Amino acid sequence: MTSPRIALVTGANQGLGRALVEGLAARLGPDDLVLLTGRNAGRVADAAAHIVADPGTRSRVEGRVLDVTDAGAVARLAAELDEQYGGVDFVVSNASAMLTPDRSQSEQADDFIDVANGGAFAVLRSFPPVLRPGGRLLVVASSLGTLGKLDPRLQPLFDGTSLDEVEKAVESWRSALHTGTAEDLGWPRWINVPSKVAQVAAVRAMAAERRATDLPANRLIASVCPGLIDTALSRPWFTDFSGAQTPAQAAVAVLDLLLTEQTDPAMYGELVRFGRVLGRDTRTPPQLPDHLLIK
Repeated sequence: MTSPRIALVTGANQGLGRALVEGLAARLGPDDLVLLTGRNAGRVADAAAHIVADPGTRSRVEGRVLDVTDAGAVARLAAELDEQYGGVDFVVSNASAMLTPDRSQSEQADDFIDVANGGAFAVLRSFPPVLRPGGRLLVVASSLGTLGKLDPRLQPLFDGTSLDEVEKAVESWRSALHTGTAEDLGWPRWINVPSKVAQVAAVRAMAAERRATDLPANRLIASVCPGLIDTALSRPWFTDFSGAQTPAQAAVAVLDLLLTEQTDPAMYGELVRFGRVLGRDTRTPPQLPDHLLIK
């Protein structure tokens, strides 16, 4: 008898995260379980209830409150799932925080970094050890996370470094934001850029540690760029959404990567967009919205 497959998505009460839960629930089997997680208990419950009631849902769906800024809570959930189910099969770190151009970047930095980076780091520390053979762990990032987006002075902080070193670099950047020295040191004004670079670097760091044991077990750890999505998070920053995807459209390529039967070693530890590995110095998109930022 095949064990039920267990999936978990963070930041899943809206946008891409919710679409990923919907897609997993439609593509997995009746005995499988998809955990929809988020910080707000009411929103988590409402989103899970809507997906459960959807005629296209095949698997079991449960809402779980999870604050990814609490690394201890993330670790406890991983341990709980390991004890109850013998591990997990699919994990997507998708949680992010609202970032708007009408407030200074430094004013918004702590919550944004704690969720987008602290949350990803916590997932990367706690869930790879409980990934079952054939398991997949994806961190939703962006093409903004390629090293070419950073000043050359800063690139060594995220190239070939350990997860501890990536975390240290993020804290150094956070400190520079609060002391007003970040731009002088070469950090991009839009804090989404260093945040994404750090997410991608963290994935590479964890993958470097685990590659020798994960690939023989058909496991995959990677970061993904889902492309431009028309959501509340992206609306403040871009004006042309003619080529943007809906969350459901953007979820398709991510789901395909999650549910692929065999791990492609070329994708292990890399940043993947629409099924292809992005080079480390890819310079897309060509224009960043610095003109929208206030000091």
